[in-house]
Amino acid sequence: MSVRLWTWFYRKLGSAYPKVFVTVELHSALIIAAATVALFSLYYDLETDQLLEVLGVVLALTWVAVATALIRASHRIRPIQDWIRGARGPEETGRAWAAAVGLPLDLLRRDLPKPLAFTVVPSCIATVALLDLSWTAFVPLFAGSLVSIGYAMILHYLAIEAGMRPVLVDISREVSPRLASQPSALSLRVRLLASLPLINIITGLVVAAFTAEGGGPTNLGLDVLVAVLVATTISLELTVMLSKSILRPIADLQRATDAVRRGRYDVAVPVTTGDELGELAASFNQMVAGLRDRERIREAFGTYLDEEVAEYILSDTFTEEGVEVDVSILFCDVKGFTHFASQATASEIVARLNELFETIVPVVAGHGGHVDKFEGDGLLAVFGAPEPYPDHADRAVRAAVEIAARVNLSPSGFRIGVGVNTGKVVAGAIGGGGRLNFSVIGDPVNVASRTEAATRTTGDDVLITAETAARLESDFELAERADVEMKGIDEPATLYAPRVPDTLPEPGDDQSETLGAPFGTVLSPGAASGLGRSSTPVFGARPGRSSTLPGP
Repeated sequence: MSVRLWTWFYRKLGSAYPKVFVTVELHSALIIAAATVALFSLYYDLETDQLLEVLGVVLALTWVAVATALIRASHRIRPIQDWIRGARGPEETGRAWAAAVGLPLDLLRRDLPKPLAFTVVPSCIATVALLDLSWTAFVPLFAGSLVSIGYAMILHYLAIEAGMRPVLVDISREVSPRLASQPSALSLRVRLLASLPLINIITGLVVAAFTAEGGGPTNLGLDVLVAVLVATTISLELTVMLSKSILRPIADLQRATDAVRRGRYDVAVPVTTGDELGELAASFNQMVAGLRDRERIREAFGTYLDEEVAEYILSDTFTEEGVEVDVSILFCDVKGFTHFASQATASEIVARLNELFETIVPVVAGHGGHVDKFEGDGLLAVFGAPEPYPDHADRAVRAAVEIAARVNLSPSGFRIGVGVNTGKVVAGAIGGGGRLNFSVIGDPVNVASRTEAATRTTGDDVLITAETAARLESDFELAERADVEMKGIDEPATLYAPRVPDTLPEPGDDQSETLGAPFGTVLSPGAASGLGRSSTPVFGARPGRSSTLPGP
């Protein structure tokens, strides 16, 4: 029967399908038993009543075996039925998938052997008794019956595997449970090595039975022996060669697939045949080449765009429309860079800037921020988007203090000013003509830039606005700078200067005492103002990532 027909029955029967299908399929053993009796009857001169007596006994014993196997297999079918009825949680789905995939082998290994064994022996004994044969006739009858049982076993396995396919296709649409469970199943190698020789044995027995013209148990035993010998010599060699010709390309594909799953895109499957497997290998190589190009683009994407932003843009939660989000903005700029640039070559300028940003960018990332853009000798970083950290103000101030300490205390000769501001901005993809840039815009961005510019008049390395100071959750040592004039802002502003350490900590030392954690409170605007602290995750955390990470 075709897969389409099984699928039709599955849609019609619903949760009853697995049990009905297995029941009908196992009853095919009655047909095989009747065919075996008919085959053996060709070796004996049987009267009609003798044939019917033997057939009746064999069919009755076979039906008992089938009924016993169904009872034993009922609990194996239950997880599949439960899933079809609607129990579709991760655990239930995994159990249903494993039960459906493992059902053919479980039936052959656990549920069918004992009932069939108790059927074959009584059937052979009954045949000897009913036909009044010598008890030596039991041996060829038993040997021939074992061949029939082997045929029935393989037929049951393949038929049940085909019948479970519609259910497995349905399950696989919702989840890929193979990652979590390893059900029992016969390998393709075992199926080929078992089924092909057995087919030859069955074929040889049938041909011999039609040409033997009777002969009784002697001819039956001789035919079974000859068929087995031929199948295990001439036929087995061809079977092994055929299995290797099929399994070697499949093994190559499996190794390459495992490599791709581990992130390697430099693999290729050798195309060693011109058949369907060769076409499959060629298609796989084309697919990997496409994945390799996509990975190269992704790596370039991550190089020219902050990793956090790249992941967000590539995620399902990204929207180009833009959202309003509460963040802290860090802006830093090199003091006196114009004078340096006027005396340096282009290559020197690029090299020194790259060296500078090699220091700054890891600090920003280490505190949970991302670089929004590089502006010449300046840098704009955002804390709180796309990862919605509730303590983004603390993270931004700690990063600002560490950046100032690492750059201004280094022998590079550069001195930078850093400004931090907090507020609501619009974050989204901005651009046109097919070119977009994920960025944040709004007045808080401009204020952060103005705050950094104010470091040139106050002489501080780091300045933060009152909005940022009010949102701090930790007690920083802050010095007030009142009535600071800032370009583009009408009223003088009150800014705060976090203490920047005079020395850098040694690698491995606790940096909290020198890079932003409590020193003993001089001023704590967050506590003094009583302003609330924002922790609203506007972007939302991406699946598999925490929306709040511990501070550095």
